[in-house]
Amino acid sequence: MARRALKLASWTSMALAASGFYLYRNKYLDLNDFGAVRVGRAVATTAVISYDYLTSLRSVPYGSEEYLQLRSKIHDLFMSFDDAPLGAASLAQVHKAVLHDGRTVAVKVQHPKVQAQSSKDILLMEALVLAVKQLFPEFEFMWLVDEAKKNLPLELDFLNEGRNAEKVAQMLKHFDFLKVPQIYWELSTKRVLLMEFVDGGQVNDRDYMERNKIDVNEISRHLGKMYSEMIFVNGFVHCDPHPGNVLVRKCPGTGKVEIVLLDHGLYQVLTEEFRLDYCHLWQSLIWTDMKSVKKYSQRLGAGDLYPLFTCMLTARSWDSVNRGIGQTPVTATEDSEIRNNAANYLPQISRLLSLVPRQMLLIFKTNDLLRGIEAALGTRASATSFLNMSRCCIKALAAHKKKNTHSFFRRAQISLSEAFNLWQINLHELVLRVKGLRLASWVLALLCWLLPAPH
Repeated sequence: MARRALKLASWTSMALAASGFYLYRNKYLDLNDFGAVRVGRAVATTAVISYDYLTSLRSVPYGSEEYLQLRSKIHDLFMSFDDAPLGAASLAQVHKAVLHDGRTVAVKVQHPKVQAQSSKDILLMEALVLAVKQLFPEFEFMWLVDEAKKNLPLELDFLNEGRNAEKVAQMLKHFDFLKVPQIYWELSTKRVLLMEFVDGGQVNDRDYMERNKIDVNEISRHLGKMYSEMIFVNGFVHCDPHPGNVLVRKCPGTGKVEIVLLDHGLYQVLTEEFRLDYCHLWQSLIWTDMKSVKKYSQRLGAGDLYPLFTCMLTARSWDSVNRGIGQTPVTATEDSEIRNNAANYLPQISRLLSLVPRQMLLIFKTNDLLRGIEAALGTRASATSFLNMSRCCIKALAAHKKKNTHSFFRRAQISLSEAFNLWQINLHELVLRVKGLRLASWVLALLCWLLPAPH
């Protein structure tokens, strides 16, 4: 019951995260911190692996003769297997193991009875949402139930997760900083997924990065490039980038900094129409074209709530959106204002979430998780990150235009326009860097003038 409640809470938190008002440095109660839960899950893990690999287990009491027999059979599969999980969540947990050929692997194991209980979880969620609807008619959260019905079966199929991992690795293979662990299909099932073991620190762990001489700004830039490519260019988006699923490390062989992307169970596939409208919207926001901001917000279902929609999308105030999100940095005052005013707009937020396409819901969640990482690293979106987004939008829109024309002249014209727009962005970025260097030199000169020379 505790696990079901935890899963339900995670879906409820998605509704709040989708509001765009991310509350930084929140501390959540993690049931996995309790020793009894960890011990119970370690026992259950052995049972699940044995069942899926050997199809012989139903319900085996811990310590029984049958349990010991099955435990010995696991040694037929692994040279060593750590009972203590590396990490645990509501659906599964991960163990470190070594195969007989010497490969170190991560074994992701689904908790027993999760498959059977998932339908009951959704019924419980539906009942709670209907109860909330009766008490507060202005709140509309049935979309939560619809999303759970669609996404939970996908998350419970680990073979689907493996396919997603291979697809995104192939899709982003040109990013040499991205590492997606290899899947070992010969020992994977719908409930057990074996993959290459990759170690690293969580992406929000500044201390780990300082100890390993990893530049937090470089990590933030890489993360932005990776997700911009997923969203704007490919329309295939990893929707659970919380810090436990995004690791950073220096590659043991080369010493090159890498981002390790884990947990590929939940992806959002964007339709071409949605992806292109979303590209146009972000282009409009970046270049402060407010007429187009309204147009493409409404095309994405926001209607007359488009100002609230853009504030949720950018986590900026409406005043900042009008002045240009790339022109004015986020201030503590603005952050505080957004958090304090969030509760006042809950009915409008609820209505908006019921209006926008379902694809937008997981995009909201993804955006907020990424902002949480930026907040932890102290690298809130800068002008450079917006320019990287704009590059992806330009490439995506140009590729779409080329695909829909057969004229060689027209394709050449589109390519020329694309190259010119990218050149403009590069020039703008260069100007920003020169201004930054000039400002830094002025500050240094001022300090040298103000401070007395050492004797």
